[in-house]
Amino acid sequence: MNDETTVDNADRSADASNDDQLAAHIRDRLNRAVETLTAAGARDEAQGRYIAPHKVLFFTKDAALAPAGRVWRLGVFLLGRNGTLYATGTTTRAVEPGRAGYQSHSAEERRAYRAAALKGRFAKGETVNFDAPEIATDAASLRESTGPLFLSGGRALVRWNTSVADELAIDFDSYLAERVSLLIDPPGGA
Repeated sequence: MNDETTVDNADRSADASNDDQLAAHIRDRLNRAVETLTAAGARDEAQGRYIAPHKVLFFTKDAALAPAGRVWRLGVFLLGRNGTLYATGTTTRAVEPGRAGYQSHSAEERRAYRAAALKGRFAKGETVNFDAPEIATDAASLRESTGPLFLSGGRALVRWNTSVADELAIDFDSYLAERVSLLIDPPGGA
């Protein structure tokens, strides 16, 4: 084994160790955010699990959203009460879906989601989040992440928009602190 290989292996080992520490730091910050938001009584939202239309004996059951917990909306993230982090997915409201207008496929899809939320027995008017993928917070996953949270250059970063270059990503600690602060003390009119 030559000296270059030994140096490369040592660098990779140091990077992996630093990334493991960053991943532990992220989990710690998420747990602190849960404590802070809980203590402040911050407004949370419903999380649902989409159940597609399916046949039961001779009948077809309509699509429904089943309750799957509560989350806080933190910009590009949803934070579960147990500290689980999700990327934002699809959002709807549990309101009367209205009549089919057949104006566009997307309008009909949104109408169907509203109907599914009502079938899920969420409180009328409640915001329901679903199809929100869980974000793995281990170092290996975060190094390879193409989602909103990733590790790069020894830092935890947030892609606030996936179409923006990684160089414009925001520091995770700053992003999380700002979002928690806004949820606890929203600006007037929000």
